[in-house]
Amino acid sequence: MRILVSNDDGIFARGIRVLAERLAAEPENEVYVVAPDRERSATGHALTLHKPIRVEEVELGANIKGAWWTTGTPSDCVKFAIGALLDERPELVISGINSGPNLGTEILYSGTVSAAMEGAILKVPSVAVSLVGRSVKHYEVAAEFIARLVKVADGAKLSPSTLLNVNVPNLPAAEIKGVALTELGVREYADRYEKRVDPRGKVYYWLAGEAVEEGESETSDAWAVMHQLISVTPVAFNMTDRDTLKRLDAWGDLKNLLSKELSHDQVSKSR
Repeated sequence: MRILVSNDDGIFARGIRVLAERLAAEPENEVYVVAPDRERSATGHALTLHKPIRVEEVELGANIKGAWWTTGTPSDCVKFAIGALLDERPELVISGINSGPNLGTEILYSGTVSAAMEGAILKVPSVAVSLVGRSVKHYEVAAEFIARLVKVADGAKLSPSTLLNVNVPNLPAAEIKGVALTELGVREYADRYEKRVDPRGKVYYWLAGEAVEEGESETSDAWAVMHQLISVTPVAFNMTDRDTLKRLDAWGDLKNLLSKELSHDQVSKSR
């Protein structure tokens, strides 16, 4: 399988190297890596539009077919790789392994998930994978799970516009209790901005705070990883609220707002 690997932690992050090397160890895989030149966490789905994107080839390992860093965002990397860099389209995009969780509403900010989402937008089945936890990082556990997932992915018959968001507890393999199919959790944060002063006496602010671990549904991704389960959540980029769409469709007042011609006085007042 032809696989494009990217991330938001940068091409020199340990997570992407462990993942790419594990995937490339399978003789049936053809692995390419295109990732940012430095950490680009929490960049969301940003694209570079007002300055050039620079690219340079690097050596990551004998079994990896090709690897490049770019000065772009994670979404840039996937779009550029598929649209300009690779000779053939990948059959799968995998973003990660991210150092830290991407659960619930965090995916809206995540460069890791956005790289995979760009693959889905370009109609390539995609996976985002993150390691949830601190201290010693068990990247090998997450990489092994993804390598096994790749082998059975065809059987899932995923829509090309859907990605799988995978979160792996940062534990030895023997301590992981299984795999859970989940929905996105709430993932609220007790945010605060710390006011600080730099050496020149100028005030600046630093976003801080911790995730609220309580109140998550047992069907959520956050609950699963808290209970030592690997969470697998299907995510689509079409975020239309279809329930509200039906209610608005039945709400006559909205459709009738422009049913009568606006008078000249009404138009003048609106300017």
